[in-house]
Order: sequence, then C-alpha cells, then structure tokens
Amino acid sequence: MSLIKDKIDPEKLPQHVAIIMDGNGRWAKSRGEERTFGHKNAIDAVRNAINACNEVHIPYLTLYTFSSENWKRPEEEVNTLMNLLTETLLLEAEEIFTKGLRLHVIGNVDKLSSLVRDQLLHVVDLTKDNTKGNLILAISYGSQEEILNAVRKIGNDVKEGKIEVEDINEQLFENYLYTKNFPPVDLLIRTSGEVRISNFLLWQIAYAELQFLDILWPDFTKDVFFQCIVNYQNKERRYGLTGEQINIQ
Repeated sequence: MSLIKDKIDPEKLPQHVAIIMDGNGRWAKSRGEERTFGHKNAIDAVRNAINACNEVHIPYLTLYTFSSENWKRPEEEVNTLMNLLTETLLLEAEEIFTKGLRLHVIGNVDKLSSLVRDQLLHVVDLTKDNTKGNLILAISYGSQEEILNAVRKIGNDVKEGKIEVEDINEQLFENYLYTKNFPPVDLLIRTSGEVRISNFLLWQIAYAELQFLDILWPDFTKDVFFQCIVNYQNKERRYGLTGEQINIQ
C-alpha cells in the first residue's frame, strides 16, 4: 500500500488530469545514451500514470504523446517514436481493454502513417464500449492548430447559415474542439523541470491547477502521481471568486 495514496480524499478527485511527458532525451543523455533510449524507457512511466489514475478512479487522463511540433525532430527519432507507439499499442491493448478503459485519440491523425493510424483506430474501436475510465492520447496534436480549425469550422457554418454569429459562446466553441466530449482539465502535470505549456490544451486548461515537477519522465512513479493529487486537493479552486464566496457555497 502507498502511504501517499492513503492521503487522497476520494470526494475531491480531479475529473480530468493531463500530463506533458517531458525529459526522455535528458534522461538518456545523463546515462550516456541516445535520445531514443529515453523514449524506450518511458513506457513504464506511462503505465504508472495509467495505473495510478485507474486505482483512484479518475475518469479522464490525457497524455501528450506526440506534438505537432515533434514532426520537426530528426527523422530517426520520429520513426522510433512512431514504432514505439505501434509496439506499445499492440502490447497494451489487451491490458487497456481488461481495465475497462476507453481509448481516445486527439490531434491531426491524418499525418500519421497508415500503420500507426490503423493500429490506433483498432484499439479505439476495441475499447469503445468500456466505461471504467478514459485514456486520451494527444498525437500529432497542437492546441493552436486545434483552435484555428475550430474557428474555420464555425466560420463555414455561419457562412452556410447553420449557426448565427450571436449563437457563438463558450459552449458552442467547445463543441468544435477535439475534446468536445471530455470535461475541462482540472490538473496539468509537466515533468522535467520546464515551466511552460508547449501548445497543449490551451483552451481546456483555463482553470486547471498546474504542477511542474523536477523529475524526468522515465522516473515518474505512481507515488509521484498520487502526490500530485494530494497537492491538488490542498489547493482552493476559486474560479475567479473569493475564498469567502467559495466557503459560502
């Protein structure tokens, strides 16, 4: 049993946790290895995050798996990441299904190779009826691109008379995002000591608690995740109100 896990209040859990998994390259370099070595050793950290989230019954977990900017990396590294993604999906598909998790993918999946895309969509279809939790992989994802695409679609719908300009509000706009079926992010975690968002879920994290960890992603454990939840629960979430107003509610 984890002593840290025991500190978690099951009545105050975040509904949606998102993680920027950063630091694989530096982790590998510190061991005298190539960056790809770090990516290969990050799989256990991914499992730790998924299992920890599942153990405390947090319904939505989004992992920043591959950004739209990552396509600019060296071809060998991109190929390694794509191969790892395919291999991991093949190995983990049964485990994801057995846990009752439903897999979702957000991002510009049309840029993926047919092999990777077909494998992703296969697991998405395999798990579509699962109801015990949602694992969301952000792949070939960039938040600015997502928002611009939403604006273009809204503009086309206004042009075609499907909606009026006066109809445009936060709720309508969210229906044009990749994440339209998910709640907003309550907690964003980033590893590696970097303090930035890196074009990840910019709209969805408007009121999220942000936690930046000094550890590198391959060293991420379940207890690290549990401590992030404890830290989250120790925060007062005010959504623009005062502490006194929150206490009255």
